[in-house]
Amino acid sequence: MVGMDRSAAFDAVPSVLMVSGIEVRLAEGSDWPVIWQIMQVVTRAGDTFTYPTDIDEKGARSLWMESGGQTIVAVDTAGCVLGTAKMSANHMGPGGHVATGSFMVAPFARRLGVGRCLGNAVIDWAKAQGFRAIQFNAVVSTNFVAIRLWQSLGFSIVGTIPGAFAHPTKGDVSLHVMHRSL
Repeated sequence: MVGMDRSAAFDAVPSVLMVSGIEVRLAEGSDWPVIWQIMQVVTRAGDTFTYPTDIDEKGARSLWMESGGQTIVAVDTAGCVLGTAKMSANHMGPGGHVATGSFMVAPFARRLGVGRCLGNAVIDWAKAQGFRAIQFNAVVSTNFVAIRLWQSLGFSIVGTIPGAFAHPTKGDVSLHVMHRSL
């Protein structure tokens, strides 16, 4: 929030969250090659993110690692990156008290609790930073796994934008805005 140094913000939260052998920590530059692989798979599928399906590595790195906020990774006991999240203020100025986050999990690591670990880490980070809420701006209505996860973590659908997402196989589907007070 205003006057807070967010560059070290994640340090206010336990740096290791262990759930079923999954550790969540700040992303490092050396994590980028695997984060990029995950981003390629997720964005190319075109069914869950509003990012361009042909995003290049430079653009992806700029969005995920260099555009402010914090980037975290979930790793297994061997240090293999399973998923990643990016969190920041949702808006500046009078809207700066609400956080946001984006999440990507490697296909081989889905349904293992990685998204839940990352989600909990983002909630903890936002609370530690003094945010009063978290808002997800574009949850694709056909992403039922994500919607159920966010609802189980206390998020509600507070708005729906009809036909706002061009799904590659289902046509135009809705985007949900999801919110959770902290």
